[in-house]
Amino acid sequence: MRDNIFELSTEQFKEIARDLKNKIEIGLEKDKTEIACLPTYINPGKDFEGKVLALDWGGTNFRAAIVEFKKGENPETLENLKKPLSCIETKGFKQDDLFNEMASLIAQLKYLDNSITHIGYCFSYPAESTIEGDAILIRWTKEINIPEMIYKIVGKPLLEYLNVYEGIKEKTQFKTIKVVNDTIACLFAGLAQPGYNTYIGLIVGTGTNMAALVNKNLIKKLDERYNGGELIPVNLESGNLIPTPNRDNEKKYLTEIDEQVDAKSSQPGCQLFEKAISGGYLGNIFENTFHNIEIERKFDGEKLTNLMNYPAIYKDEYVAAARDIYVRSAKLVAASLAGLILTVISYDEENKSYDENIKNICLAADGSLFWSVDKNYQDYNKIVTDSLHNFLAAFGLNHIHVYTSKLDDANLIGSAIAALS
Repeated sequence: MRDNIFELSTEQFKEIARDLKNKIEIGLEKDKTEIACLPTYINPGKDFEGKVLALDWGGTNFRAAIVEFKKGENPETLENLKKPLSCIETKGFKQDDLFNEMASLIAQLKYLDNSITHIGYCFSYPAESTIEGDAILIRWTKEINIPEMIYKIVGKPLLEYLNVYEGIKEKTQFKTIKVVNDTIACLFAGLAQPGYNTYIGLIVGTGTNMAALVNKNLIKKLDERYNGGELIPVNLESGNLIPTPNRDNEKKYLTEIDEQVDAKSSQPGCQLFEKAISGGYLGNIFENTFHNIEIERKFDGEKLTNLMNYPAIYKDEYVAAARDIYVRSAKLVAASLAGLILTVISYDEENKSYDENIKNICLAADGSLFWSVDKNYQDYNKIVTDSLHNFLAAFGLNHIHVYTSKLDDANLIGSAIAALS
């Protein structure tokens, strides 16, 4: 029988959940920790009206859209353009090169006019939110690397660039920009669906991350100038988790192949959890599993899924290994969600106590990998949700039900909501 080197036990996944919970609690208290837990000082309101420019840069593509809000109606995306803007297209870029690529797409929007003065920007990289609703870039991920932008404000320089760009300045002048992480954008979009006790935002695409609503009393590092609501949207930056060895047998959760993928990345030692999960790295894991295989230059999560869906044209061992990598990714996501839920419900494992009022959770999920299909086995999102409920049950939390919500244009809608908040 073939060994599955990527297989982990339920107890190991539980240990990962415990580890993440502990590190989230540390991140809510202090800055510059492994799990950053970045509060977002934007409280989404209701009954928006008007049109906004919504931007989304996720690591593969850059999207620009006009989103319109009418009272009592669901938001409508009037126009949605995109262009590739990955580590390949941005290699060697400086800030102005990046802004020029973005502006050239925005200038093509037919609905852009002087009624549109607010920008919502979904910026899917670790960034610390400012009290004004902008953000400061902490580090790049997904192999993007524009060094001069690190530790600098993200939104304001882009707004200023757009306001003097030929093809945009003749149409409008932007007044404000609000910057949110993609998981926060998903979270905001999910809030439009009432009836749940709490909400979680999840991204599993080129990268991976989570966000949640956290009671402000649990966030010791909250900016003292904050005077908003009781629940704060928090961007975890959970992809930076370093899964620690099991306390009992010291078995590593990540393999030597994961170590090889990390060593060859542009930022070794960072985003280890993301590198084991996300579509931007699954192809690298597969490639390092078979050193002699001839593989496409850009073999990512999508190509891995295609390999599983059309097994007749591939060797059995390739298909089996691809599925092992795919399933481990989904179960690691489930373990991280379990860890976040343990935090949100204030779970005390020793005393078996927790907030019993949280029973129904909306998981607002986005990302190409999360919604990918395996025709011959089980879809990714189903593996995640089934595994999550199994892990929660293993903690004695059978009463908690997580409902996964697929939202069209979640990042754009969420960032548009931020723009008007």
